[in-house]
Amino acid sequence: MTATLSIDAVMALAPVIPVLVIDDVRQAAPLAEALVAGGICALEVTLRTPAALEAITEMASVPGAVVGAGTVLNGAQLDAAMKAGARFIVSPGLTEGLARSAANSGAPLLPGVQTATDIMHGLDLGLERFKFFPAESSGGAAALKALTGPFGGVKFCPTGGITPETAPHYLAIPQVVSVGGSWLAPRDAVAAGAWARISALARAASDLKGM
Repeated sequence: MTATLSIDAVMALAPVIPVLVIDDVRQAAPLAEALVAGGICALEVTLRTPAALEAITEMASVPGAVVGAGTVLNGAQLDAAMKAGARFIVSPGLTEGLARSAANSGAPLLPGVQTATDIMHGLDLGLERFKFFPAESSGGAAALKALTGPFGGVKFCPTGGITPETAPHYLAIPQVVSVGGSWLAPRDAVAAGAWARISALARAASDLKGM
């Protein structure tokens, strides 16, 4: 049986958690292998395509890969993702139903927040780790830094529009553990099977630090 990781442990695996959209399940294992080879182990597979759940199962069999499900909107999707082999759950937002499902199943949850009210709602539900989303269109690193002031014990993984150039601005914020990014697995590179290119992007991402 696979050991359970805390959401803190997942967030700390690398500076960047790739946000992956997989159209063809045959791409799943080689994509995971390429990312792990580049030093990126926490892999978020978004539930945006019909192939997503099967892709999670395939990627979970890759040594070193810690595979989670993203774009999880409700308890039913959370349960399906965990059955498929997901080891953590990422959501664009937060509801009491989703938080309850995560608590009941023991699934590490990283829910999306955008405002102080969102964070306070999460704290009321017993959560202290959040995805700041959508990061760039919500004011970027400056907005997140301002939000961290009133919430000293909260940690964040900002996601949404972040690039290799802007990621260091977020990683310089003490309460940011990692960022989410889609640039590690460009869809054209995945479609072409350009695994060496993806490994190179992963290596560069694994070396990112705050400014």
